[in-house]
Amino acid sequence: MSARVLYGLSGGFLFGVFVGSFDADLALAAFLLVLAAAAFAVARFGALRHEAAVLACVVLVAMAGGVVRVGAAAEPPDPQLSEAVGSRVTVEGVVFAEPDMRESSIRLYVQTDTLVYQSATTSIETGILVIAPLGSDVSYGDRVRAGGKLTLPEVFDAGAGREFDYPMYLKKDGITHELSFAEVEKIGAGGRNPLKAAAIFLKRVYLDGLHAALPEPQAGLAAGITVGDKRGVGPELSDTFRAVGLTHIIVLSGYNIMIVIDYLSRALARFALPRFVHLSLSIFTAFLFSAFTGFASASVRAGSMAGIAVAARMAGRLYIASRALAVVAALMVLWNPLVLRYDPGFQLSALATFGLVFFTPIMIRKLSFLTYRFGVREIAATTLATQITVLPLLLFENGQLPVYSLFANLFALIAVPLAMLFSAMTALAGLLFGGFAAFVGLPAYALLSYIVGIAQFFASLPFASITLPAFSPVWLVLIYGGVILFVLKYGRTQTEEGEKAHG
Repeated sequence: MSARVLYGLSGGFLFGVFVGSFDADLALAAFLLVLAAAAFAVARFGALRHEAAVLACVVLVAMAGGVVRVGAAAEPPDPQLSEAVGSRVTVEGVVFAEPDMRESSIRLYVQTDTLVYQSATTSIETGILVIAPLGSDVSYGDRVRAGGKLTLPEVFDAGAGREFDYPMYLKKDGITHELSFAEVEKIGAGGRNPLKAAAIFLKRVYLDGLHAALPEPQAGLAAGITVGDKRGVGPELSDTFRAVGLTHIIVLSGYNIMIVIDYLSRALARFALPRFVHLSLSIFTAFLFSAFTGFASASVRAGSMAGIAVAARMAGRLYIASRALAVVAALMVLWNPLVLRYDPGFQLSALATFGLVFFTPIMIRKLSFLTYRFGVREIAATTLATQITVLPLLLFENGQLPVYSLFANLFALIAVPLAMLFSAMTALAGLLFGGFAAFVGLPAYALLSYIVGIAQFFASLPFASITLPAFSPVWLVLIYGGVILFVLKYGRTQTEEGEKAHG
């Protein structure tokens, strides 16, 4: 399959899903297919260049497929649930994700199959977010009965003239309603994925070890950078990290995973191992991180994107990564089309990977005045590369411009790989020795405290974060259009060389 056809299929499908997310009208899909038929006719009878007409036909068909796919995901609301909104109901179902512990509540993602409303019991199939009091003894895979007030999620004000579409954010995970102030009772064991259940259990044990050996906020930060659990960080420190552009540190992002894989690759480079072995170990590491988070969708995406970025750097060919990124992004959206528009995690992972793959080599050459020692030039290059592709979306979504982001990342990221390593060792010591593991955890404590100190220092500087007013999404499209055009122009030579060499 030629590269242009591959990019046409992936890009056309993604664009079709995006357009269809605003209005998934089958008439639009039909119109696109008519245009595709016209392009095919042009290709057949040679009125224009055959290759261009065929490519146009491929793109239009893929766009129509994207519109149809997102339309199929827009399921109409269950009339029985709609009637019960605002009333007290009882539901039964299975907890299909790890319970989310908050400061004052626990959130359970329940795939419900039974609704009891006004003394009538009916069968339903939908996801409900059950908000229960702390202390509810419920785990992933449990079958539960929950009673509470059935409500619809609402769009809320995100500040600076922006709104967050919380209903669609939940719907991408199959959640259509909320059950507030719920009383929850475990009534049995439902269907659970043994691999996912084991991963969640190991994660919980790991977190227990961390909290036994480290105080807060160091334990919370360690949990965030190693297994993506940022609940222990706290809202105040989270705001501090956000103000200086270090939020990606406290979640298990593709960038974090890539850092670990990159350091592993450097260590393995001392041995005369085939490149295939290096790549296999890198992929296994990404899989291990995803497993340790309970195969949460965000970590699976992050691991996939990190694998693409590292594989590209190992191979030294941009065209390999660009093809892989196009295919992986399209497959993820094909599986769940709502993530394209309503999942910031997917958007940021894809954009960060795009930046790492295409802009890091450029930045490394431009930053030749920086030393390679301690990874300074590479950290600066990867930070700038990801900022180029991620910052416009972040400004559109929250309006916060972290003025000192480059410097904060440059100083903080140097410590992240060792902080992750020593945090894992500390968790193991905490499991074995409990509070006596504090001595073993001193290196982790020092590194984590250093990262926190860097964030707090830059956040305390004047104008650390500037809030921009909301702006039209048209500007976002124009900005990313310019970024793509730049990549096409700048990377064409390298890409064409790869194509000629490998077909």
